[in-house]
Amino acid sequence: MNRSKGGAGTGAGGGGGLGGVNLGALRSHNTALVLDLLRTAGAEGISRLELAERTGLTPQAVSKITARLREDGLAAEAGRRASTGGKPRTVLRLVPEAGHAVGVHLDRDELTAVLCDLTGAVVAQRRTPLDLGAGAETVVERAVREVGELVAGGGRPGAVLGVGVALPGPLDHRRGVLHRVTGFPEWNGFPLRDVLARRLSLPVVVDKDTNAAALGLAVGGAVGAGMASGAAAPTNAGSGAASFAYLHFGAGIGGGLVIGGAVHRGTRTGAGEFGHQVVQLDGPPCGCGNRGCVEALCLAAVARGDLAEAARVLGTAAGNLVALLDVDLVLLGGRTVAAAPETFVRGVAAVLDERARRAGEDAVPVRVAAGGERGVAEGAAQLLLAPLFGRAEG
Repeated sequence: MNRSKGGAGTGAGGGGGLGGVNLGALRSHNTALVLDLLRTAGAEGISRLELAERTGLTPQAVSKITARLREDGLAAEAGRRASTGGKPRTVLRLVPEAGHAVGVHLDRDELTAVLCDLTGAVVAQRRTPLDLGAGAETVVERAVREVGELVAGGGRPGAVLGVGVALPGPLDHRRGVLHRVTGFPEWNGFPLRDVLARRLSLPVVVDKDTNAAALGLAVGGAVGAGMASGAAAPTNAGSGAASFAYLHFGAGIGGGLVIGGAVHRGTRTGAGEFGHQVVQLDGPPCGCGNRGCVEALCLAAVARGDLAEAARVLGTAAGNLVALLDVDLVLLGGRTVAAAPETFVRGVAAVLDERARRAGEDAVPVRVAAGGERGVAEGAAQLLLAPLFGRAEG
């Protein structure tokens, strides 16, 4: 159902969605413009005249679009606003509960699932242990069960648009087919999107965990005023930056890149394999087959309780990324970061500060990403929601 450039397709069950709503109509560019303005206006709403002014559409076109949205239950009146002349203007708002999307994070040892309304707000969530190496049949069965119970437990006040699934790569984002997932080569060639879509009878989108999290941050909005680079206490933030790197440190390490406001996946959807850059030629072996990867070094440091060393290695790799891409911001996330956020922010920032000082430049800020441990799952839900509002990146 993704209609933007390079967007994801959907598997079997792609005709599902908001009950009687015409999803084909929702995919139109003009409808997306109107929906996005309704979404950002919040509960206060926005008038048809303002919608026309901000979108550049004619009042007649806006009236047709909003009439259809109201008929489908996606928009409703939010009162009236005084006019500069003539009768008061009717104000419209988005109805968040009119539809929902499920976001699923299949981590190496845990499954997290969230049910989000049209604004991206989480209305229900589930978390359970998972062994990604237990085999495709077992993992799919667990995912189907968790999604079913999540939707049932959330009361399904609005129909479900679909399911976004995020997991470690590499994978083919466009076809929803997994490649040799690091540490789990048995997944190579598995058509996860189509299998889940058939089982769930819903549209399904599959992406790397870090890309999903980066999309959620890009859609989420402005960076908080928060701490300066190198400060001890992290401030949770989304990202209003045009270009940023999201570095995820959980059971493994990966990266999501937003360049010029869009998620950068690469021609083969393989961009962001951050954890497998080699920083020590004679280092310990990594699950990817190389030696001295960032992931292997950081996991080894964490295993021996040396979080400061893990942060230093992560900072070294982040410095390489900043030097290559000149991003505006580095965001840190994942369970390992969440367990010691001050240590990781301080350690990564120290490396970036030192490199910037030598170059006579301002250091790139380091923050903790918004969303916490469920940030990837929330981003996975945005794989379905963002296209409705014209916000699908990549």
